[in-house]
Amino acid sequence: MKTKKNLMPLLMVPAILILSLTMLNCQTKTDEQAPKEEEIVTENPKIVRTVITTTYGDIELELWPEIAPRTVQNFIDLAAKDFYTGTYFHRVIPDFMIQGGCPNTKNDNRGDDGQGGPGYKFEDECYANGEQIKGDIMDQIAAEAVWTKIIVPYMQSGRTPTESILSIVKEVQSKQSLDPLRAHPVEYYQQQTNLTDPVYRRILKAKVLYGTIAMANSGPNTNGSQFFIVTKKDGTPWLDGKHTVFGKVTAGMDVVHQIEKLPRDNADNPKAENQAFITGIAFPK
Repeated sequence: MKTKKNLMPLLMVPAILILSLTMLNCQTKTDEQAPKEEEIVTENPKIVRTVITTTYGDIELELWPEIAPRTVQNFIDLAAKDFYTGTYFHRVIPDFMIQGGCPNTKNDNRGDDGQGGPGYKFEDECYANGEQIKGDIMDQIAAEAVWTKIIVPYMQSGRTPTESILSIVKEVQSKQSLDPLRAHPVEYYQQQTNLTDPVYRRILKAKVLYGTIAMANSGPNTNGSQFFIVTKKDGTPWLDGKHTVFGKVTAGMDVVHQIEKLPRDNADNPKAENQAFITGIAFPK
C-alpha cells in the first residue's frame, strides 16, 4: 500500500505538466513568437459546397477534403443525420469567432452548452509530413515534432515514465520552453520511450484566417462536432496548427458578423431571446 501511495503523485505529475504546457501553447502569440512552418499552398483544391441555414440567414461555405478529409467527411456525415439541426451558436465573441455544433444546445440547460459532442473524438489534420527528423534537434519546429509525436504520447500511455524523460518534461515546464529537448538527439527519445516511428518536420496545411471554418477542441486530437468561424479580420495566428481548418465562408459573412454581435451572457452565450439556430445544412450540387 505504501508503494502505491508513493507512486500516484509520480504518475499524476506528467499529466499535470502536459496539461500546463498545452495551456501555455494555446495562449495568444504574436507573429514573432509563433513558430514559422512552411505552408502548403493549394490554389485549386477539390471542394465541397455547403449552406448552413440559420435563423439569421444563410452562410455559404466551401469545404476542403484534400486538406482535411476526415474532418470534412465527419461534418458531412453529421449534417446528413440532422445532427446540427436545432443547435445554436453557443459561443460568440466579437472580433474573434462564432462557435456552434454542440448537441447540448438542444436541451433546456444552458450550463452544459459547449460540452457536448457526437460520442467520439478524432485526430487533428493541421499538418502534413515534411522531411524526416534525425539526429540533433536543431530548431523549434523539430523540438515541437519530438514533443508532439514522442514525449506527449509516451506520457499519456499510462506507463511509469523513465527518470530521464520525467526530468526533461519537468525542465520543459519549468522553463516554459521546449529548448531542453535539444540536449539529446531524436534517437535518444525513441529509445527511451520505445516509440520508434519516424518523426517528420511538420508542414502547416492551412492557417486560421478570417472567414475560415475550423474545428473547436479541448486539446490535441479531440475533434468531435463543434466548429467555429473566424470573424477577426487579421486572422488568429496563435491558433495555427492547433485547430483543423477545413473550409471557408464564400457568402454570408454579413450573417456571421450579425451572429457574433448578438447580446450575450458572461459565458459569451447569446441570450435566449437572441439565439442563432441552425435550421438545416444543405450540399448543393
